[in-house]
Amino acid sequence: MNRIKEVLTEKGIKQTWLAERIGKSYNMVNSYAQNRQQPRLEVLMDIAVALDIDVKDLIVSNKKS
Repeated sequence: MNRIKEVLTEKGIKQTWLAERIGKSYNMVNSYAQNRQQPRLEVLMDIAVALDIDVKDLIVSNKKS
């Protein structure tokens, strides 16, 4: 799972802006944000760069605390 939607909300950024910035369709970015589809690692890196955050901040850990 990813935290794309949460990060966009925290930063006040629209999915349409992100879609244009990374060269993906709005529908694809929306699928990522809704966790219906997971982006490839390369795309996740592009998203992290566009949002100016560490790629690790986009990923939900599967480790138990």
